[in-house]
Amino acid sequence: MIIERSTSWFLFSKIHISEYPAYFLLLPKFNFMKLSKPTLLLDKKKCLANISRMKAKADKYGLHFRPHSKTHQSAEVGKWLKDAGVSAITVSSVSMASYFARAGWTDITIAFPVNPAEIGQINRLAHHIRLNLLVENADVVETLGRRLTTPAGMFIKIDAGYHRTGIPVEAHREVLTLVQTINRFPLLQFKGLLAHNGHTYHAASVNEIKHIHDESLKKLSVLKSFLKQQHITTELSIGDTPSMSVTDNFTDVDEIRPGNFVFYDVMQAQLGSCGYGDIAVAMACPVVAKHAGRQELVIHGGAVHFSKDSVTGPDGNRIFGKVVTLNRNGWSEPVDGTYVKSLSQEHGIIRATEDFFNQTKPGDFIGVLPVHSCLTVNLMREYFTLAGEKITTAVT
Repeated sequence: MIIERSTSWFLFSKIHISEYPAYFLLLPKFNFMKLSKPTLLLDKKKCLANISRMKAKADKYGLHFRPHSKTHQSAEVGKWLKDAGVSAITVSSVSMASYFARAGWTDITIAFPVNPAEIGQINRLAHHIRLNLLVENADVVETLGRRLTTPAGMFIKIDAGYHRTGIPVEAHREVLTLVQTINRFPLLQFKGLLAHNGHTYHAASVNEIKHIHDESLKKLSVLKSFLKQQHITTELSIGDTPSMSVTDNFTDVDEIRPGNFVFYDVMQAQLGSCGYGDIAVAMACPVVAKHAGRQELVIHGGAVHFSKDSVTGPDGNRIFGKVVTLNRNGWSEPVDGTYVKSLSQEHGIIRATEDFFNQTKPGDFIGVLPVHSCLTVNLMREYFTLAGEKITTAVT
């Protein structure tokens, strides 16, 4: 059944290939193309609303908004951010910084510890844009001091409780020593402290997210005050999406760097960072088999499309994606009792309700909301708006 026709493409949902062998997507740059494989769809309206909401929060609290681009990885979505008034971004690699520099961004922070082996690429970037780098040890600072040929900003990575990397937030003297080392080199411009409270992703409630955020800020504020007493002016940059979505406490914060908020995902919805209606991406996957004895559907859509990230359901079950039905406006809310229960490399196994199982046939396309949109985009390397616009990414 054809459920939508527009000037730019046809979108089909629950279409039976045997009954409609000529169904297709009409894409503006590629003429007629069959929807024959897992395809990542983007609801631009939802994405723009997410951008607008986060930008408004930054403006409300007088914060510099430097969104992370590792989720969307796209120059096109970058244009939407510029249209919303964003002038600076965060990336996770030198190659991603180069991609966005070519797309016209001139103020970029690479929020990943410097790899000295990339000093050549870093020098080329710093020559053309305002580049900020992330450091946490004196050896790397010494290397940058000797080998950088163009000025670059330096943020010190602070571990405020996530325990992934960074100088512990309580290690005030160690931070001070590193600042002093940075200041020995004229091309290294100390900017401030950068933290990512990734442990909010393990929170059990919105209140727990807020508690983690508040406790982290208390410690970061003490560190910032200590440096001020040493006559060192420092910016404080933070940026996990859960905290940025639910908190109104930005004491001593100068800059925020959320990234996942542009698309959100099942993990964020389960945390309470957003509603399912805010999730802006869904994977269209073909059903390839049915197993009545297990009441399970098999889709072409596996770990190579979604990653193997999962969330825990109410019964302790692992959920690798929430199933939605595609419609003329994009897709529905998640179908109750129907979800991706397991993934292998190419296969996805869906536990379905009896009604959903009975009404679904091999050849149908169903939608799946990803658990982790950042990894899904990284794996898919391209996505399509509901108007048929193909969006490519920085992934090579």
